[in-house]
Amino acid sequence: MKRLLSLFALLLCLVTAVLAVSPDEMLDDPVLEQRARDISAGLRCLVCQNQSIDDSDADLARDLRVLVRERLVAGDSNAEVEQYLVDRYGEYVLLNPRLNNHTLILWIAAPVLLALGLFALFWAIRRTPTKTGEVGLSEDEKRVLAELSGGGEDETRKG
Repeated sequence: MKRLLSLFALLLCLVTAVLAVSPDEMLDDPVLEQRARDISAGLRCLVCQNQSIDDSDADLARDLRVLVRERLVAGDSNAEVEQYLVDRYGEYVLLNPRLNNHTLILWIAAPVLLALGLFALFWAIRRTPTKTGEVGLSEDEKRVLAELSGGGEDETRKG
């Protein structure tokens, strides 16, 4: 059983990622096909939302893959193909948003929130009193405590 599991684990490690690109979509020119794969890897499937169109089996993803290949065959550069899709579907189609004025908050928000959180944590830790050791009672406090605890017992015994 262990050998079978080990063989299965080895096969899983050796298997490359299976892409959703079907053979009828592939271009004959290997250079154009590689460019199409590079572009497709950076485009979001609008149905699956967190998958590239290269990895998605959705019909819309297939249509986008075909559209990318058609634009490449027509002579568009990679940037022109991406811009065509952004113009048509919006910047949401890009898996990695561009750094623009309207996306600046996406790029800045995470580090700023992390810094604020770390500052708040540091501030909260600094405000919390630390226990360096237990403070003992003075002799006067021990005497008063003994009188109070001893006096209370005597009254309950009398009553």
